[in-house]
Amino acid sequence: MKVLPVVFNPNYHINGWETSHRFPMPKYQLLYQLLVEEGICDPKKFHQASPAPRNALERVHLPSYLDDFLAGQLDAKMMRRIGLPWSEGLVARTLASSGGSLMAGRLALELGIACNLGGGTHHAFPDYGAGFCIFNDVSVALRQLRAESRIRRALIVDLDVHQGDGTAWIHREEPEIFTFSMHCEVNFPFRKQQSDLDIPLSEGMEDKEYIEILENHLPFLIRDHQPDLIFYNAGCDPHVDDPLGKLKLTSEGLMARDTLVFETAVQAGIPIAAVLGGGYSRDHHEIAQRHSIVVRAASNVYKNTHESGIPSP
Repeated sequence: MKVLPVVFNPNYHINGWETSHRFPMPKYQLLYQLLVEEGICDPKKFHQASPAPRNALERVHLPSYLDDFLAGQLDAKMMRRIGLPWSEGLVARTLASSGGSLMAGRLALELGIACNLGGGTHHAFPDYGAGFCIFNDVSVALRQLRAESRIRRALIVDLDVHQGDGTAWIHREEPEIFTFSMHCEVNFPFRKQQSDLDIPLSEGMEDKEYIEILENHLPFLIRDHQPDLIFYNAGCDPHVDDPLGKLKLTSEGLMARDTLVFETAVQAGIPIAAVLGGGYSRDHHEIAQRHSIVVRAASNVYKNTHESGIPSP
């Protein structure tokens, strides 16, 4: 049986994390355990993320910003904007998560679909972080893959409930990388950037209308842009119970959304790499369950693709 390529590193979780913190750090380790316990993923076949190399990070981020963060020398104001307390564990996690998205991109190009159980830090700009985001992992991965001549064109499908403002700004003058964001109009960041295509959604939108909007855009974006690779930010924070979301998608709606994205990519013959993106809850087991939806959807489509004889890209 073909097993979905899944990327993980134990450093995605920071030991000793303050569990009352708004950012639910334990969800990464809990997600890994959940996927193994339920037989969705084989622990012997996980791909362990390596830290992102310095040359890849510098394709997006200023050397001075990298140096200051890695050494713990960002000023207090910049760390408050990020919203996470600096530690050596945070450095290890940030490097591993960015390296994991690069690995997921490579695996997708080889095998058709891959998931990183981290990443999606789309609020990071070249010289500063924000909104729990430090390095822009998807941008780092895509620029590195382009530098390696593995791809020429890419499509970023960002369905996190918050606009990928850092991603939009980074690629604003890069026509080879098309940025597409569907996000809650009245949510963070309150100063939006301009993606190649932004679809601001009204507060309280439910499953049916959301899926219809996505169905009406995604196939045409793929057809018109002709990407060599799709990077999918599968934030589960549009969920009705997410405290930072303001949309009303159900778990069934998230499964329909994620399945639609993977099936559309496969039908077009385009490799797709998924990253987790945002998802928030005081109940860390609950948010791990919601994040597992994208992996379940990817696994189902991956298995169906191989069983039906559809060739990998």
